[in-house]
Order: sequence, then structure tokens, then C-alpha cells
Amino acid sequence: MRVLRRTQRTLFDAMFDQLLAQHGPAGYDPMLKQLDGLLDDDDLLQAVHDALGRRYPLSRRRGRHSTPTEVVLRMLVLQRLFQWTFDALEREVCGSFQYRHFTKIGMGKVPDAKTLIRLSGCLGEQTLKSLHERVVHLARQRGMVRAKKMRLDTTVVETNVHYPTDSTLLSDGVRVITRTIRRMEALGRVDGKAFRERLRSVKYRVLEIARSVRSRIPQPARMRKAYERLFQTVRAVVRDARAAINRACAAVKGTPETERRLSILRRRAEHFVTLTERVLRQAHARVIGQNTHFGPKLLSMFEQQTELIRKGKRSKPTEFGNVVKIQEAENQIVTDFEVYERRPSDAEMLLPSIEKHRLLFGRAPTLVAADSAFYTAANEQGATALGVSKLAIPNRRTRSPARRAFERQRWFRRAQKWRTGCEGRISVLKRRHGLTRCRYHGMQGMVRWVGWGVIADNLIKIARFK
Repeated sequence: MRVLRRTQRTLFDAMFDQLLAQHGPAGYDPMLKQLDGLLDDDDLLQAVHDALGRRYPLSRRRGRHSTPTEVVLRMLVLQRLFQWTFDALEREVCGSFQYRHFTKIGMGKVPDAKTLIRLSGCLGEQTLKSLHERVVHLARQRGMVRAKKMRLDTTVVETNVHYPTDSTLLSDGVRVITRTIRRMEALGRVDGKAFRERLRSVKYRVLEIARSVRSRIPQPARMRKAYERLFQTVRAVVRDARAAINRACAAVKGTPETERRLSILRRRAEHFVTLTERVLRQAHARVIGQNTHFGPKLLSMFEQQTELIRKGKRSKPTEFGNVVKIQEAENQIVTDFEVYERRPSDAEMLLPSIEKHRLLFGRAPTLVAADSAFYTAANEQGATALGVSKLAIPNRRTRSPARRAFERQRWFRRAQKWRTGCEGRISVLKRRHGLTRCRYHGMQGMVRWVGWGVIADNLIKIARFK
């Protein structure tokens, strides 16, 4: 049964209050003290409570009392404030008076890491958007946001993948297919010929390809021959895997639990066989057909949403992840974020961002600042129609004297200087809150990772505002 707050105190809680009064205030973090008041907001708690209540059909009114919603919210915020793992979060809260006080656990039992992982997965995109909008509203109540200015920029949050080459992707596919079929065979539900393991052969082919690539003297013939051998081996693995899946489907029914586990393994095997065949096609087109622009490329077996993105950085010319839009108002408060499964052009983001600002605050911003990638004549006209009186976006595609004179105006130059602060905010989000690389899986995991990082950063800015 879902519980919003802890209502019943124990004798040990009274002892904890006494110990905290003696030793706690001297070492209590002022920022946590400010956040303590912010997270007592009923709307924040209710949004999380509703999401956790949808975990099972009768979660709200049946079963034993679960971890209180306020404890879940505070522990997840604490984790992203300090970039801890779930195991480190459990360990730190267990041994700290101030963290126990902040999370409202007192002398109670700290939720273990696995419980927090499962509960955090219940908070999807809509819940995080609601939490973020409420935090922005709290910032506006404190006078931090007046909604007169807006700046936006994009960045790339990398997925947790290795550098994607065709040979290593094929190796990943063979490894997972082999492991899944072996588990199906262990259930005793795959009759007939045993599945042949070809992992060692694939490993040798991958090593041979890597050596030919690293060679000082180009060896295209040797690399092509190694790839052909690798393709032949992978096709054999795919063929044997499909035969094993068909034999498992035709086998006599077993116990319900065995059938349930077999169904999960069968769907997993079919999924990775399909992905491996897709990688085979793109690798064959590139190596044999010399077609480097073959369709949408699959860059990871496990994070299919990963895109290849080039943003012109000298230190990292190619990034593998997803584009994220960061939109800010006054006092570095992030008013909106968006994770894109497929990268749009920056110019396509401007007008929807202004509309989102109007939806949040009931008015269009007076000043909008962005870099030159967001400029088009249509955007300039559209922003003016939406009520933006000052649009500070450079136009690098023209040498018109009138345009140059327009961009030399004092307000325009000052707006562009203010816009560069967005780069600093993105840097802080990456360094302090982990937006360099996403540690969660899938597109929903990417949204949760980015959302919690943005919420934690906004909470810190509100807590430090004077």
C-alpha cells in the first residue's frame, strides 16, 4: 500500500531528535536545510505518489505499507545532488545523521538499493516533467524567474556504449544470442541438435580485423577477407539460432513457470537475431559494397536510440548519444528540457521553445537569445508574431550592412553575452549532475537521467538564492 508520509513516530525517533539537537545543527549543510523546506511541497509529493501508485493495479489500497513517497523523493534528489550510485546512496544515508534527517527516515530502516532502483523506474517522462514544472514554479514564487528573458542551446548526452564498429557490433550480437540459446537449452525446452558455440571463431576474426586496421601499411584485401569470414560465421550463428527458436516453439508444453521463462528468452533471442541481421546488412554494404551512407545505422545492440552526432568539437568530433535541448530564464533556472530520439535542426526548436515558455508563464519572453544555428527568416517572423520584441540571434548567412548594424546595437551585444552563460550551465550539468554520459537504459532511461539532473540543478540554484 502506498504511503505519502511517515505518520507514526517511535521511541527511537525521539532519541534521534535528541541526538540531532546535540550534534546535528553544527554540521548540518545549509543547502540541505533550504532543500528540506522546498521538498515539503504537497504538489511535488503528490506527483511522485500518483506515479508510484500506478506501479500495480491495487498499489494504492492493498498490501503492506511500502516506502513512504517523501522518503523516495528525497533519496532520489539526494542521489543526483552528489552523483552517488544507489549502493553508495544506501550506505551514506545509513551512516549519517543529517542525511537521515533530510530524507525523513530518522531511526527507521533505510530502503535498500534494489528497492530504490525499482521505484525510480516508475517515475516516467510525464512525472519528471510535472516535477520540473513545479520546481520552476517554486523558483518563480521566490522571485528568481520573471519570465522576461529566455536563452536556449543544445548539447549531446552520450549513451553508455563502446565505440561502435561493425565487427564489435557483430561480436556483441553473437555473444548475446549464444548466451540466450544456452539458457533456453538449460530449461530443457530445446530438443534435437545442440546449439554450436562460435564465440572463439568470432573473437579471432575481430582481432584480425583490428590488427589490419592498426597496421602502418594499409591492408584492405586482408581486412576484406577477415570480414567475409566473420560474415560467414555470424550467418551460421543466426541460422542455428532461428532453428533453435523454432524447435523450442514446437516442443511439448512444460510447467507454467518454465513456459513463462522460455517465452521471455525466446522473445529476447528473436530480438537480438533481428538486430544482428540488421548489422550484417549495414556491414556488408559498407565493406563489400563500399556504401558508407547505408540507411539508418545501428550503433549499439543495447541502446538502439543512439545517434552519431557531429557538432564540430575539436576535442570530440564524433559523439554517440542523443541531442538534448536546455532552455533557461533569469538566474540560470532551466525552464524546459527536451530529449530528442532523432536529431532535429536547431532552427526547428526555436518556435516550439517560445510556445513552451508561454505555456509555462502565460506570456512570451521579451528577449530571446540563441546562437546562429537557430536563425532563419521564418523564425524571426514567427517569434515576432508570438510577442517577442527582441530576438538576439546572429545571422551568419548574410553580409547586409543593415543586418550588421542591427547586430551591433548595444542590447543585441549584451544579449549575446548573456547567451554564452548557457554554455556554462550545460558544463555544470555535465560535470556536477552527470549529463556527460547516461547510465540508464533506453530512451525512457535517457529522459529520466536528464530530468533528474536538471531538477537537481534547479533545486541547488533555488537553495542558494538570496
